Amino acid sequence: MKKALNAYGQTSVEMAVDVASPHRLVTMLFEGAIKSVMMAKVHLEAGNIAEKGAATSKAIAIVDDGLRLSLDKEQGGALAANLDALYEYISTQLLQANLRNDAALFDEVLGLLSGLKQSWEAIDPAAQAAQAVESPRPDAASVLSYGRA
Repeated sequence: MKKALNAYGQTSVEMAVDVASPHRLVTMLFEGAIKSVMMAKVHLEAGNIAEKGAATSKAIAIVDDGLRLSLDKEQGGALAANLDALYEYISTQLLQANLRNDAALFDEVLGLLSGLKQSWEAIDPAAQAAQAVESPRPDAASVLSYGRA
């Protein structure tokens, strides 16, 4: 049963990736990194050292091989350089949290990743386009009409 659920979960993620916009893909990377850090902290608190290490390694891989590699350093200028440095810092803190069994470092990384995810979601082009379409229209009852419509 567990094997089937894992297969279903993997297929579900693969299907989501296939249809996701580039913006959504980055959001999914943040979600995966946050989930992995949370799992690492849970395993730390439960004393499951091997699982903590695996979850931490997964989080580092998402940050380094996903978020950092998705940066366009030529077009992104200073912002991309700053994000690259922040992602490097996050990876270093994750490594230290794993080596020291330090829940506070995991919490720090969770705060950073959550803040970055919220900021990224705030600039979602699809949400901005939808918001532009749904711009407030005057209420028909409040519009005065002089003459024939």
